[in-house]
Amino acid sequence: MKILFLVQGEGRGHLTQAIALSQIVRRAGHEVVAVLVGQAEGREIPAFFREQMQVPIHSFSSPSLIYHKKKARLDLAGTFATHSRQAGRYLKSLRYIHERVQQAQPDLIVNFYELLGGLYNFLYRPAAPLVCIAHQYLLLHPHFSFPKKSWLDRQLVNLNTRLTALGARRRLALSFRPLSHAGTLAVVPPLLRHDLRQLRPTQGTYLLVYMTHHSLSQQILAWHRQHPEVPLHCFWDKPNAAEEEVLDETLTFHRINGPKYLRLMEGCRALVTTAGFESVCEAMYLGKPVLMVPVPGHFEQACNALDGVLSGAGATASTFDLSVLTQLLPYYRSPQREFRTWCQQSEYVFVRQLEEVAKPQPAAVPTPTGTLAWDPAL
Repeated sequence: MKILFLVQGEGRGHLTQAIALSQIVRRAGHEVVAVLVGQAEGREIPAFFREQMQVPIHSFSSPSLIYHKKKARLDLAGTFATHSRQAGRYLKSLRYIHERVQQAQPDLIVNFYELLGGLYNFLYRPAAPLVCIAHQYLLLHPHFSFPKKSWLDRQLVNLNTRLTALGARRRLALSFRPLSHAGTLAVVPPLLRHDLRQLRPTQGTYLLVYMTHHSLSQQILAWHRQHPEVPLHCFWDKPNAAEEEVLDETLTFHRINGPKYLRLMEGCRALVTTAGFESVCEAMYLGKPVLMVPVPGHFEQACNALDGVLSGAGATASTFDLSVLTQLLPYYRSPQREFRTWCQQSEYVFVRQLEEVAKPQPAAVPTPTGTLAWDPAL
């Protein structure tokens, strides 16, 4: 089976999920023939992704979230206005995707929450069926728990989620824990890279911090000035930043680097993250407590944080007040054993789901003209 990946390139979550699935399908004897990554202007595809995918990667312009330049929060109005003005650019991206699909001739297209992936499937109707994979599809599950007083935010996020999966044959919802399936929505284990499963975690003294936007670093600096005795290693996406910036003896900033991030997670005391699904899963697999800090205005991350707390990942906070985490540590009990049991099913589950969708559909038997499909006289 030949598979083409469409991947949303914002952050690292969908990228690492694509790496993990490529490893799974190759072990099952299938082939990833092309990888297309949606990129915002000024963003780069991380080197770790290019190295581990083992297939040529093509990028295209795609919508992304816009943040306030001075406020560390998501700017929904700015996001909508900016991308509305760039509609022409995204139409070119859709044509580019179609050219690559025509060239690759895949048997299956897998979309990792790329908005243009859903729009492409709806507008161009490729011969290959579409499967969509993301944690966000879990928000469509009838038993998912949402933050209180969130009806409007819920509708907006789920609208975007549905657009990414227009015409999809199946939606695979990554989840911290098992839940029942709901129609074409299948609840599946997280996609974790092989590299993570090889780690042997130890309990160090430092806290590991992962930020989806470098503007959030101001909160880390403020907390560090009050608690300079706590060692911190922080990963950020600041443009033109050095690979490593040592601010003092207990605070270091690192550019996003997949292997380096995993090495530091292996030995950290706990993780602080902006409530991205993938980072929380990796910490749970290694038995590390997590402080989840949703980006202000980012409803999807608020949902992740609530779901993570319900799944035993750790605690949540509205700002990077790391004291919430340090106070939790003496009492934390990890769900590592149950979580690993759930994750061990992933290889079988994903191969089965993808092969079922790619299987040729039986042709409908035509009913002869002038007769009924069911004869009441029989």
